[in-house]
Amino acid sequence: MVEKNYKVVGMACSACSAAVQKTVSNLPGVEIGEVNLATGGLRVRFDEKQMDFQKLKTAVEDAGYGLVDEAVAGVREDLLAEASREVVHVRNRLIVAAAFSIPIFYIAMAHMFPILNLPIPSFMSMHSHPVIFALVQLILCIPVLLAGSRFYERGFRVLVKGSPNMDTLVAVGTASAFLYGVYAFVMIIRGDVQMAMNLYFESAALVVTLVMVGKFLEAKSKGRTSEAIQKLMDLKPKKAVVLREGVEVLTPIENLVPGDLVLVRPGAAIPADGVVESGFSCVNEALLTGESLPVDKEIGSSVIGGSMNQDGLLTIRVTRTGEDSALSQMIHMVMDAQGKKAPIARLADQISLYFVPAVFGIALLSAGAWAVAGKDFAFVLNIFVCVLVISCPCALGLATPTAIMVGTGKGAQLGILMKGGEVLETTHKVTTVVFDKTGTITEGKLVLTDIYLMSKSALSEEDVLRLAASAENGSEHPIARAIVDAAKNRGIVFPAPTRFEAFPGRGIQAAISGREMTIGNQKFMEANEIDITESEAVSQRFSLAGKSILYIAENGVLSAVMAVADMVKASSKEAVLVLLGLGIKPVMLTGDNYNTAMTIASQVNIDNVMSDVLPQDKAKVVMQLMDQGEVVAMVGDGINDAPALAAADIGIAIGAGTDIAIESADIVLMRGDLREVATAILLSRATIRNIRQNLFWAFFYNLVGIPIAAGVLYAFGGTLLSPIFAGAAMAFSSVSVVMNALRLKRFHV
Repeated sequence: MVEKNYKVVGMACSACSAAVQKTVSNLPGVEIGEVNLATGGLRVRFDEKQMDFQKLKTAVEDAGYGLVDEAVAGVREDLLAEASREVVHVRNRLIVAAAFSIPIFYIAMAHMFPILNLPIPSFMSMHSHPVIFALVQLILCIPVLLAGSRFYERGFRVLVKGSPNMDTLVAVGTASAFLYGVYAFVMIIRGDVQMAMNLYFESAALVVTLVMVGKFLEAKSKGRTSEAIQKLMDLKPKKAVVLREGVEVLTPIENLVPGDLVLVRPGAAIPADGVVESGFSCVNEALLTGESLPVDKEIGSSVIGGSMNQDGLLTIRVTRTGEDSALSQMIHMVMDAQGKKAPIARLADQISLYFVPAVFGIALLSAGAWAVAGKDFAFVLNIFVCVLVISCPCALGLATPTAIMVGTGKGAQLGILMKGGEVLETTHKVTTVVFDKTGTITEGKLVLTDIYLMSKSALSEEDVLRLAASAENGSEHPIARAIVDAAKNRGIVFPAPTRFEAFPGRGIQAAISGREMTIGNQKFMEANEIDITESEAVSQRFSLAGKSILYIAENGVLSAVMAVADMVKASSKEAVLVLLGLGIKPVMLTGDNYNTAMTIASQVNIDNVMSDVLPQDKAKVVMQLMDQGEVVAMVGDGINDAPALAAADIGIAIGAGTDIAIESADIVLMRGDLREVATAILLSRATIRNIRQNLFWAFFYNLVGIPIAAGVLYAFGGTLLSPIFAGAAMAFSSVSVVMNALRLKRFHV
């Protein structure tokens, strides 16, 4: 078996990627065939004795798409630029379509509203100059159809291949309306001025333009996905300081190989995965582990490329570089998770597989039947066009996008950004919501919660805080910042130390106002032979509560114990209670330790807790829940959450979080309020209910109108439907769909 990567050309939606994936997976000798719609990539594992590129290409082309022998397994540097070019291309075509469709709609519909007395130049009057009236609309319509040529290229191509999609619906409907308009124009020239009432150029133009709006939004969404991957790539350091025979050499990161010794100064990013050879420091690994506190690193400790060295000098022996590094694996994890999402079955796409062929069949059969019955060509053409026009899938095409546009617009008003229709279609099914802890349920910032004075201490609580803040003011460590911020919030003025010495990852010593202050963790106290026996009980209580502990000693004697913690957001508990009320199960995942995790979970009524979870394990837990039949929404705010956000059915990012989390997610909560998770689910349910109503009415009109258009009433002595009424029915069905969708504007929780 060999595994290769190719690029699929011509995919427009999840139905397309599903069709290609199904086609390839069913080929003999193919073990795995996976399509990544975000990148257009196709990953295939196959037996070379039974399958080769040419056979794959032929199969994909038979399905209506193209295949290029272009490897996409690696992270492509031009991904963002390519996505940006696509957005610009679609936008430019949309501008052209809108520029011509607006005037054609005005010209065609002005006479429908006599009460408004809309001005139309006399030489374009429908009554006095019908030929010019029709000619102007024809000329204006052509650029719109050219701007939307992709619909026709894709729609008719897959129709010929026997697998119509939404592009086919748009292509068939608008082409039918346009061709009948051309026929009407010819009849007007021949003297049948009444045909000026039977032009459908505005219908063709407007449907193409509206669908292009959706394609533009889709292209922007794909661009954001590419940008997320690009930003992950940007986290990689560009250069590293390598020690070669004791000499420091600045070298590009690509030139690093396992075994190299690299020097990492304070404040610099660690260039590659490795092991500490010498030095001691604190390293911020939050980007990959989710741990809210920096991690102490000493000789023998493993370090992750892309994490930030904070306050010590480290010499690191490189162990993994390039595509093998943890950060590169995370990038691939995000891309793969996006590609492995189960395609959302769009009801309109499924129905289109049968609807379009059925309409053509009805139109041909009814026209043929009347021809056999002896009717003339004009009558037969009238029947054929009436069936196509009345069954023009305008309402069907508008049913989903109008509801989605209104629903997402309402979401934006509520501070909830949903990235596309698939998000709305999936969110209403959510059964489990998985929360990251740090920055999601909690504030993501350490605050001072307790100051416990020793019994023999002569210092007051204010004295302890003043001395501690004075000593810690020069440090950027999160615990130090929490103490300094607490002192400032209380209005305490603290002097500058006369002497200061930092011991990375352990503590500090400083001379302040004649006092020798020693501040740090338990190991630092023990190293300085400071007795902390009296504090054991309170320290254990703080530790069990998930708090970080800091010992304060004056002149070699323990004076106080401080505790800092990441506090729960005010909205978190209510958000969980609302979800429980909706029958949705909340789960908390965190990279923090068990005590911290359980303390936070108990405060917000979450029973399902998983602690000490690394990012790759978060994604695995999400996928395990999905394998159990759960529809999972993952809520997070950090870079480390990106794989899980991408792997989940729905990824929800906190707006105050990192750009990477926001770009990797399907939904962004701009206000950072977790109660909006439930609001998003309720809005999704309302939107899907609206879409189903729209589809019902769209097909109700077709089920009633098509038999009438085919001449059923005429056969039993009734009247023959005119294309005018066929067009009116089509327009009315579209209007009813839009009006129903607008009801979503009244949505409230």
